[in-house]
Amino acid sequence: MVSLLRNQKVRNTLLQVLYVGSIAALVLAGIVIARRNLAEQGITSGFNFLFKSTGWDVNFSLLPATANDPYWWYFLIGIINTLFLGSVGLMLATIVGTIVGLARTSSNDLARLLGRTYVDIFRNIPLILQVFFWYAIITHLPTPRGAHEAWGFLLTSRGLYIPFPNVSNAAFAAATLAVVAAIVLPTWLGRTSRLSQPIGQRRAIQFTAAAAALVCAAISLAVGRLPDLPLLDFPALQGLNLRGGLRIPPEFATLAIAIAIYGGSYIAEIVRGGFKSVGKGQVEAALSLGLSPWRVFTLVRLPLALRAMLPILANQYVWLMKATTMGIAVGFTDFFMIVALTINHSGQTLEAIGILMAGFLAINLSLAAVFNRINKAIALKGNQLRG
Repeated sequence: MVSLLRNQKVRNTLLQVLYVGSIAALVLAGIVIARRNLAEQGITSGFNFLFKSTGWDVNFSLLPATANDPYWWYFLIGIINTLFLGSVGLMLATIVGTIVGLARTSSNDLARLLGRTYVDIFRNIPLILQVFFWYAIITHLPTPRGAHEAWGFLLTSRGLYIPFPNVSNAAFAAATLAVVAAIVLPTWLGRTSRLSQPIGQRRAIQFTAAAAALVCAAISLAVGRLPDLPLLDFPALQGLNLRGGLRIPPEFATLAIAIAIYGGSYIAEIVRGGFKSVGKGQVEAALSLGLSPWRVFTLVRLPLALRAMLPILANQYVWLMKATTMGIAVGFTDFFMIVALTINHSGQTLEAIGILMAGFLAINLSLAAVFNRINKAIALKGNQLRG
């Protein structure tokens, strides 16, 4: 026995077994204590509550929802609301951050000053304060009778009303996917190595792919158009409220704006650092070949900067996705708020928190996996540091 303990591998194995056993014992003890406390308070544990009716409504849902729906359906609604808010917020934050980051690297003194001022202000104000600030501004806009109108858009304290196609939900979803494909496909076709044509000679294929996707979007809208109604439904004042069009609630708009502005300040610094990491020698070499400044930017600076930005950008995206939980502060029914309401109505605290943790783990790990795959695909082979 003593001779075995002198073996380094045996000692390491025993220490690992002891460590894992201690963790397992703590978890098991916590479960036993929790079950005993719940039993003493008359609270039943388990996930059977997921199939019971909720008895309450949600104020925002991309899926049909009634008070008679079960809890599992409301959890699905919360996850989809969180993903939708996160996608919109990340997209807007990326746009804002890219613009400000390019201003920070500009040769224009005024642009650099404005970019630095933006970052210094919005990066140092807590996100929750910005959420309250924008919510106060939006909810103090005019009533529907005094709405600000421009090109069919109506801005009021009850939200932003925009024209919306009179089509079925399935047709609108198909058209949206087709439009996204029209943007993604040309980019992928211009970069992929699976085509035999040189990269600079793929304009015709890219244009054809984009045109085909847009034609599919138009066909989807035409097929799914609701009969006896105009193609676009414009919002209009009827009585004391606005009818028609699509309403963007103040809660959603508040969170999207706050995440875009706050997240954009961090992404701007990531963009600035990425472009600063590109060596001057590479830019000068591209200019010496006779490339225009725009070609130098798109073919040299942007690809190299993107490779430097992507790992940090992935971490920032994961953090901003978790920031959607700020929705509970203004009453937006995201995943976190659905879980909080479930705890209040059902009393299943541990189960609901477990579902919340599992849901955010799945969302953020999936997001990180996607960015890791992209980072691996665009990495320059043979130039990475090896440990």
